[in-house]
Amino acid sequence: MKNIYNFLFFFLMIGFSAQNLEKKAQEITEEGITLYRSEMASWYGTDVFLANYKNRENIGGYFSYIDEGVPKCIFFSKNNQVIGTIAFPTNYKPENADIDLKERNFTNTENEYATIRKSTLERIKTDTIFKFYDKTDFNLIPIIKNNSKKVYVLTGPKENNVVFFGNDYLIDFNKKNEIKKVQRLHKSLISQKIVDTGVGKTVSGVHSHILEDWPYMTPTDICTLMLYQNLTNWESYNVISKKYMSIWNGKTNNLFILLTDVVKKINDDQQKRHPEKQNPSNSNVDK
Repeated sequence: MKNIYNFLFFFLMIGFSAQNLEKKAQEITEEGITLYRSEMASWYGTDVFLANYKNRENIGGYFSYIDEGVPKCIFFSKNNQVIGTIAFPTNYKPENADIDLKERNFTNTENEYATIRKSTLERIKTDTIFKFYDKTDFNLIPIIKNNSKKVYVLTGPKENNVVFFGNDYLIDFNKKNEIKKVQRLHKSLISQKIVDTGVGKTVSGVHSHILEDWPYMTPTDICTLMLYQNLTNWESYNVISKKYMSIWNGKTNNLFILLTDVVKKINDDQQKRHPEKQNPSNSNVDK
């Protein structure tokens, strides 16, 4: 009887863990998609704005955010006046963008975004946690929602045929727009080529996480995967940590998180059943 109870308890714990991991995967996915939508507005908004605004010396900076479901890219002058609003109410096609080049003041919401963005730039200049690499840029993505204020800092490449993961950061702010916490999401910069001279166009990839606070695929990982999906066409991507394996489905934009012990048992069983089949992967370690 005791063995039966232990058996039932074991499966109850597995079920409970699976529910928690499903909830965590949904939260990470939602955050990643928010980052993606904001960054897409920046990518295409910059092209649209520069094609229509001629006084380049007047540009002080930009940021993007989601305004009642609509991604917007806001450009401001060196004296902090809005000089351009590029909105994408239907899609990210430049020809369908709403362009407003009237000069105006920040709205209250925009002022919040501008403030935490500026604080992040100042912190990057002085905090040694931030690492700089050749042929890269930092991309700032401020997010204000659910009573939280934060800025994600991603590393973007200045060259083609490469996707960067890592060297990304999360800065949390309090209600007064003061920095509460700065944390690194990966320990290093991880690169993967879209087309590898040895194997041709890559079809998938994997990297590992070693930071204890970030054992799952991060929202920044998902943002990056979605941003480059049209170039890579990766059907899936995996992130492995000591306890978990995160699997991103590039076709459906869904994240699945499994216990690595479960994955190992499945793989061991498959190798016993099909020893002739091998599945080499392009693996990168977050050193």
